Amino acid sequence: MRPLTEQETKILFEKLANYTTDLKPLIAPLSDAADADRYVFRLIKDRVYYVLLSIANLATSVARDNLASVGVCLGKFTKTLKFRLHITALPILAAHARYKIWIKPNGVMPFLYGSHISKAHVGRWTEDCPSNVGVIVYDMSDNPIGFGVSARSTAEARRLDPTGIVVFRQADCGEYLRDEDTLFAG
Repeated sequence: MRPLTEQETKILFEKLANYTTDLKPLIAPLSDAADADRYVFRLIKDRVYYVLLSIANLATSVARDNLASVGVCLGKFTKTLKFRLHITALPILAAHARYKIWIKPNGVMPFLYGSHISKAHVGRWTEDCPSNVGVIVYDMSDNPIGFGVSARSTAEARRLDPTGIVVFRQADCGEYLRDEDTLFAG
């Protein structure tokens, strides 16, 4: 387990900035005290974890071969140093989401089975959402169920036919079942 390099941190922050309003709350100390704990990013093999600094310091005493994970897995770096967010990052992304989309009950199951979101399934959408930015997908009960990238801006989506795709799926909660063998494996 090691801290991220400058290049890895830049790549991670660019990816997270696509989904969140501000990155400062992710890394700010939890209180105003001088010895306040804060969250840090750590790399184990090729996966990035979001963990409290105090727990990361304790985890250094565990042998590398014995340490499977620590904290919340945000995603992994590919061999070409691209960063891919995992569905396990959804609670953190949803807490700091900039753009959101709510899908109707008839669109939840197709989304959870891995389909993109069509205009017919959209219940609400954050106003002034541009195209090609990260959006967090909610059901109509305000439960986050995944995330993706907007295919169209909200203005373009209003003029789109009902079968047109408005959000390309990146990850959904159905991955916990579909990819259970490989999601947490090294």
